[in-house]
Formats: sequence, C-alpha cells, structure tokens
Amino acid sequence: MSTNMARTALSACSRQTGRRFTPAVPSLRHYATPPGPSSSGLREEDQAEFADALVQSQYFPNLLNHDALLDTHESKTFPPNKHTPFANTVIVRNNPSIFRIAREIEKGEKEKDDMFVVDEVESSTDAMKPIKFLPIPQNQLQKLYRAQYVRWVKQQTGKGKIERYSILMVVGNGKGLLGLGEGKGLDYMTAVSKAFPQAVRNMDYIERFEDRTIWTEMETKFGATRIILRPRPVGFGLAVNPIIHEVFKVAGIKDASAKVWGSRNPYHVMKAVVRMLLPGHMPTLMGNGVGGQGRTMEKGRELRSVMDVERDRGRRIVPLHT
Repeated sequence: MSTNMARTALSACSRQTGRRFTPAVPSLRHYATPPGPSSSGLREEDQAEFADALVQSQYFPNLLNHDALLDTHESKTFPPNKHTPFANTVIVRNNPSIFRIAREIEKGEKEKDDMFVVDEVESSTDAMKPIKFLPIPQNQLQKLYRAQYVRWVKQQTGKGKIERYSILMVVGNGKGLLGLGEGKGLDYMTAVSKAFPQAVRNMDYIERFEDRTIWTEMETKFGATRIILRPRPVGFGLAVNPIIHEVFKVAGIKDASAKVWGSRNPYHVMKAVVRMLLPGHMPTLMGNGVGGQGRTMEKGRELRSVMDVERDRGRRIVPLHT
C-alpha cells in the first residue's frame, strides 16, 4: 500500500470516529529519501508531506550521528585460522563505564580527542572504592562523628586459619543522623574502607525530643542482650553502657539512661541500640526483623466489618477493583 492510499484510509477512519487521527510515527524520517525518481519532480502534496515529515523528524534521534555514550566501544577482528574458517569480531562495550564518561563530558576534564582514553590511575582499584561513589562531598564526610568496635576474627579452613579484622562502625553528624556499617579485611584500613561507606549509605534521621533525648521509654531484646532506654530531664547527662554512650554521642542524644541485661557483647549492644533508635525496625504485625513473630494484637476478636475498620482509621475505604 502506498503512502497516499494509507493516508486516505486513515482520513476515512477519522471521519467515521469524528476526530482527527494522526499516526504516531511519521512515514518519512529526516534521513529517508522521498518517493519517486528525484525530489525535484515531486507534486505539491508530496512536497508538503515531505516538509511535514522533516518537521516531525526533530523529535526522533538521528541514528546516523555518533552518540558519545552509546556508540563508544572497542572492537578487534580475528581473521580465519585453522580452527575456524570464519572471521570473528569481538566488541567490548561499557569499558570504561558510560557513567564515568558522562561525568567527564559534563565537567570538561578531558579534551575531545582523548576523552575516552583510560589511563592507569582511572582504571586502578583505587578509583573503584565504595567511598568514591558516596553522594556526599569529601569535606562533609570528614565532619562526621565515628564510633567503632574492632575485633580480631579467625576463619577455619582446610588450609588453616584465616585471620581478619572485623569492624562495626557507627557514623553520624551529632544532630540526629545515624548509620551503622560493618566491614572485614586482612588489615585495619581495608576493614575501615568497607565499614565507613556502608555506614554512610545506611544513615537515617532519628526522632529526638527537644533535640537532646529520646521520646519515650523503649525496650528490646537482641539475641541474649536485653536493653531498656529511658528519657531524662535537661542536664541529666548519659548514664548508660559505654557502648551505648558512644552511639548516643554520635547520634546527638545528650540526656538518657539505659540498662543492659544478659549478654553485654559489644556487637549485640551496638546493633540493638541502633535498631531501637532508627525508625521502622519493628512494624506492627510484621515481626522484629530477625525472625521473630509479629505482635498478636487482636487475639480472640472476630473479623471486623468494613464500617468498623473505617471508624478506627478515620478514613473511608474505596474499592480499587472495578
């Protein structure tokens, strides 16, 4: 079917439906050649149609132009040999990463000719460390408060024991921002380089009363560790476990008291306190996040009607299924 016949059929359909019907994709692109032997011999209708197609083509990508991000790749062709009679072409894409190239294009750090050349510094493992990809400037990272607990762990294997450092780190700004991270490594700096970025990514704001203490008394149990936290008046200070004291200083809590029963393992104490302070660790009827069952709040109560649920929630229930 020719172009004119197709448009005639579409016009007839639009007259029947009472509205104008415009095809989603124009029949001619900016890189397409007009029908006929030459563009000079076109009729007026075809010339107008071709001009309309040129106008519409600006909303479509030009596939003939080189795209700096998507078309950059390295390729190598291997000629036929004794193993195969065919020539093979290997194409390596996304090396270097297109996101790194985009940042270089935006910042203008390199010239256009050697924009896609990766030197040894860029391709080294130092450039791929997690701390390089944090969405916080370096000067802001240096202002964060840290509290960490370091221990020496050993992994028993068939070839012997593998000894590593294990670090549990708490990071915050002293104004309600708190995050927990854990890292392991053969040396101390490797473990820190893993724990600190993870703690920064896990940072979240905690609720503080008058920006100095917690809102209410809280209790939790983590493993064999049981902790109770209590708010205190102005000027009381921190009468808490040493591990909890460090966490509260990082989080910006100035007045509180705490009691720890059972196991006083610093790992368990630090994880339990952070889990208590951060929001949403124990949703209603959803368990405690470590395999515990949800709270039974409606035991022995019959199924409620829609009206009862609307009255309790203070909102009207609208069915979504139609």
